Amino acid sequence: MVTIRDVAKKSGVSVATVSRVLNANGYVHEDTRKKVMAAVAELKYSPNEVARSLYKKKSKLVGLLLPDITNPFFPQLARGVEDEMQKGGYRILFGNSDENAEKELDYLNTFIQNNVVGIISATNNKAKNNYKNLSIPVVFLDRTSSDYPSVYADGKEGGRIAAQEIVERGSKRITILKGPAHIQPAQDRFQGALEVLSQSNIDFHVMSTTSFAFEDAEKWAKELFATYPDTDGVLASNDIVATAVLHEALRLGKSIPKELQIIGFDDVPQSSLLFPSLSTIRQPAYEMGKEAAQLLVKIINQEKIQQQQVQLPVTFIDRNTTRKVDTNG
Repeated sequence: MVTIRDVAKKSGVSVATVSRVLNANGYVHEDTRKKVMAAVAELKYSPNEVARSLYKKKSKLVGLLLPDITNPFFPQLARGVEDEMQKGGYRILFGNSDENAEKELDYLNTFIQNNVVGIISATNNKAKNNYKNLSIPVVFLDRTSSDYPSVYADGKEGGRIAAQEIVERGSKRITILKGPAHIQPAQDRFQGALEVLSQSNIDFHVMSTTSFAFEDAEKWAKELFATYPDTDGVLASNDIVATAVLHEALRLGKSIPKELQIIGFDDVPQSSLLFPSLSTIRQPAYEMGKEAAQLLVKIINQEKIQQQQVQLPVTFIDRNTTRKVDTNG
């Protein structure tokens, strides 16, 4: 790894002079500055961003905290954040909380120790006590908050759309897989679906779940068909759970979508690659990440914020786990 000493040696100046050039701090003759920058380019030297931020008392580091990187929805959020932040020269420090409040606090402390100028958090710590005493801006992503700026998709409308679509396509005995109680977006989806199904003449059941992990989802899929074997429509809490239901239904020999229709939620990239491909509600994850980054940069730059709460629309993605609507009748 190339160090600042290597740059100093290559350009024939002191380490202090290289530091002044890189930090634009203090007088350096133009010829000397050019020599140092030529050495930096030739050696492909990359300054330590953390060290520079501590030295200059300024930072281009932002903390990004996600709840579960094994869920393919969250890397999409992260990519949107990173792409937008890079436009402003910011770099990301990343943390994965595993839905653990203590681990979340550890990462927040790490962010502060590394002099980040802001934090984007997609975790589910409902009390949010970990954020109370922070002196830097925080934006919540894929989460709602009355206390902090937030970017999220319209989960309740997504639940409504999913219920309307599965009813319109002929399912009569529907099971809603209700997502974890501590995750607000999951509850919003459930409430939206419940609202529509309660006003219809459709039989439906509700099964509660406690996580989005595929291993757990496999167990719930088995339980679903053991408890409600005549189910002909499933509204899953997300695409991971929908995938587990699809696998179990195919294992049982069910014809999809003739005997059983399934609608997921998120539209992760893998959903289109399943066989049959998964019908789902698309959350614009990448766009949500970009919006959160734009919002945070405005706050960092002390620009006026027009909208503290940014809600993005969701859409139904019609693939092959739902029947086609008969437009002739």
